[in-house]
Parts: sequence; structure tokens; C-alpha cells
Amino acid sequence: MSDSSAVRDSQGGKPAPGERKRTSIPTFYRQVVAELRKVVWPTQEQLVTYFFVVLAFVLVMMTIVSLLDLGFGKLVFAIFTGGEDI
Repeated sequence: MSDSSAVRDSQGGKPAPGERKRTSIPTFYRQVVAELRKVVWPTQEQLVTYFFVVLAFVLVMMTIVSLLDLGFGKLVFAIFTGGEDI
């Protein structure tokens, strides 16, 4: 716990009014840039591999959902039309 958050008033552990300070825009920007430098970015080979894995997964899921939609649509149509056109 940092020192600023350790300072509490006697009413329910909430920070005292005026205790919290907003981060300035330049400080926020510096912190964002510092965090982005810590990120381990994928190589181009990894990126291409991830792209094709995601593409394959999406295509499989689209196929499953489409087949389920077709099946349930035919089932509902059969129920409401009396099963004549299956």
C-alpha cells in the first residue's frame, strides 16, 4: 500500500476529501510509454501464425453456428407448418 492510500479518515476507510490528486497529462503519457516499452511484442512469424490460428478458429465457429442455425430453423419451420416441408 502506498503512503497516499494509507492515509485514511476515521469514517469507513474512505480517503479524506482533497487527498487524491489527478495525474497530469504529460505524466500519464510518460507512464503509458514506459509501460509500452515493457511489452514483449510478437515477431512477424508469430503474428502470421496467430493470424491463421484465429482465422481457422473463426471459420470453424462460423460453420458450427451456421449449421446450428440451419438445423434449428428447419426444426422450427417443421413445428409451425406441421412437418410438411422438411
